Parts: sequence; C-alpha cells; structure tokens
Amino acid sequence: MAEDQIRYDVMTQDALRGVVRAVLEQIAKTGLPGEHHLYIAFDTHGPGVSVSERLKEQYPDEMTIVLQHQFWDLEISPERFDVKLSFNNVPERLIVPFAAIKAFYDPSVQFGLQFGGHGAANDEERVGANLPGVVGQGDDTAGMPAVADATGGNSSDIAPAATNMDADNAAPDSPAGKVVELDAFRKK
Repeated sequence: MAEDQIRYDVMTQDALRGVVRAVLEQIAKTGLPGEHHLYIAFDTHGPGVSVSERLKEQYPDEMTIVLQHQFWDLEISPERFDVKLSFNNVPERLIVPFAAIKAFYDPSVQFGLQFGGHGAANDEERVGANLPGVVGQGDDTAGMPAVADATGGNSSDIAPAATNMDADNAAPDSPAGKVVELDAFRKK
C-alpha cells in the first residue's frame, strides 16, 4: 500500500473540527435551539488552551464541559473558542483551540465526533464515546460522570467524581457504551 503523502487523515480531522466551529458560531449568534446541548472534551495541556490552575489540577489531562443552560460570552475565532462558565459558583473563562478538542457530542440528537492523533481518521469512528472527566450536568447525562458543576446548578447536585470513562467499561445503554461506524450515517 502506498504512503499517504496527502494526509487525508489530517484533512478529515480538520474538516470535522470545522463542523464543531460552525455549530459554535451558530450558537454564539442565536443561542442553543430546542433541546440541544453540547459536551466538548479537550486536552487541558494542549497548545493554546487556557484554563485556571485550579481546573488544571482537577483535570490534569482532559476535561469535558457542557454547554447547556448557563454559559456566557461565547466567542469564536478561526482557531479557537472562548467561553465563560461557573464552576461551583466561581466564574472561569476557558480558551480552547479547536485542535485541542478530543470529542464533541450532542446527546439530544445522538450526534458526536471523536478526534485523535495522527492516523485517527483511519480508525473506526466512535460517536459520543470516551468523554473523560465530564464537567457539569445536563438533562440527558445518564451514564455520564459529573465531577464539577459548570451549568450554574447547585453544587449539592453533583455526582461523585469519575474520570476516564472507557467505552469498553461503560454500560451498554449509555452513550459511552455505543460505537458507531461512519458507514451507519451514509445513505444506503
């Protein structure tokens, strides 16, 4: 098999990150429509990521935020998004480059994307799987761990901490327990 010198895997990852950017641009302009809410997992040590030291200590590798009811000042640029969230009633501004995003999931319509390193586009696409360190709570988070309150709710509603949910160990009915091949989305 010939070596891929065009790097289709990298192009595919960039194009799919463009979907995330387009969704966030729409939300920044018009707000979240209907029951939509978003889980966005990202590398807390990725180049250009800006989170407080307190959050980096809590989530040293990955963090997942939920954009649902209470988030402010969502700003989108070609390379990143900025958003303000409240963590246990402490406001925080997060800056997340699109290149640092590891997963994107909207449970209201069961749509998700998972990003990886080089060659990841050649792997089986997994939707809504492996969202480690979920932060905040949504209306549809069954089977998803909540470790901090980033949706403006009462911190007494927070479930015990859980980290690095693995799709192989997840309950079969949870979003993290389902692996969906890209072919499932294609028209037959």
